[in-house]
Amino acid sequence: MKKFLYGIDFGTTNSALSIFDEEKGEIVGSIILPSLIYFPEGQGEEYVIGEEAISAYLNDGMRGRFIKSVKQILSRSSFTETLIGKKRYNAAALVALILKELKSRADKITGQNCHKAVIGRPVFFDDDNMQKDRLAQSRLEKAADIAGFEQVRFQFEPIGAAFAYEKTLVQKKTVLVADLGGGTTDFTCLELDPANAGKRDRKDKFLGTGGIYIGGDSFDSAFMWEKGTPYFGKNTLYKVGPGKYLTVPKSLFSNICSWDKMNFFNGVRIKREIEDYYYFSDNDPKFKNLITLIDENLGYSVFHAIEQTKITLSNLNTAPFRYSRSNIEINEEISIEEYEGIISRDVIRISDYLDQFLATNGINTQDIDSLFLTGGTSLVPAIRNLFKSRFPEIPLNSGDNFISVANGLAYSGYLFNELPPPNKPHSEK
Repeated sequence: MKKFLYGIDFGTTNSALSIFDEEKGEIVGSIILPSLIYFPEGQGEEYVIGEEAISAYLNDGMRGRFIKSVKQILSRSSFTETLIGKKRYNAAALVALILKELKSRADKITGQNCHKAVIGRPVFFDDDNMQKDRLAQSRLEKAADIAGFEQVRFQFEPIGAAFAYEKTLVQKKTVLVADLGGGTTDFTCLELDPANAGKRDRKDKFLGTGGIYIGGDSFDSAFMWEKGTPYFGKNTLYKVGPGKYLTVPKSLFSNICSWDKMNFFNGVRIKREIEDYYYFSDNDPKFKNLITLIDENLGYSVFHAIEQTKITLSNLNTAPFRYSRSNIEINEEISIEEYEGIISRDVIRISDYLDQFLATNGINTQDIDSLFLTGGTSLVPAIRNLFKSRFPEIPLNSGDNFISVANGLAYSGYLFNELPPPNKPHSEK
């Protein structure tokens, strides 16, 4: 019987799995799956994953529960569980649904029930908060166990990307790898040598590893705050006394600017509070859009429109930001200059962290032979320009932005030859 290993890149936006044939020593298949979960209205037992989740959600008139960017809740100690229908799900249980779907699809390709996986993780799940980091990995490990993986090792995602890039090299190089995903931006600088590919101990080749909790979702959140929330009543005034008005609290709108918050922004208390503001705003039509957004679970479709604008601006100088549903009408033209202004704060934070990363690890730019960018956010022009201006003399390389990390993780089977990890947690915090 053949022996397989799965390399799994569980991502904020998309997840990928590469199938490694341990006897042949090569990757024999791969799967890419949007990290989406849809629960139709009902008991909470039925669910749909990936591309089919989008179709089912839209076909059902967006009446069920649609969850995106579930990776973001792994490090959130404030999130314990959510009630979907009549069933409660904690973070590990939600993540396990995606891992289980990936495993099921891969098992159909291999014809086996594979229990062995190297799973990627960001350098930091939530900046450098070690308590949150331990919680996130504990939950991810529990999710893998629920999904049916009995032998699991973890590898930093940028290291996985580096090992994938190493397969393309013909000579030794010192490479700075940047993995820019939906939730985080991770860096690794190391010496890559095709002659060493697959060797167990590569620790002496690493010059530094680090990461920051900023990614494509951060850009979408900033865009939603600047261009989206005005259509949902961000500047609405409500009456607090005779002739006296105040602006509705901005905190309400920060909750609709990120998916990990919007997914669970439907509690009874919040809804009552919003309805009160609507009443005292003399039924402001834009604030009514906020009620519609929540009641009709329109978050995915709004953020999909934002994402389409971002994607178009990766190739053109202008792009439409359009949305039309349930009397919510948005129709604007966004220039690349305006978009880059909106995301500039996050791009600067990535740039500042990169400088810090190089300085902390004593890495001189003249010692770097090559740059390797991967992840969907690496396609954003402002990000590519950041690296081109920061390293004008160094070639910029990219692989498959959605499968590179999974491939590199699948090449990390040497981890199973090292000491086993601590015992898996039996319960979630």
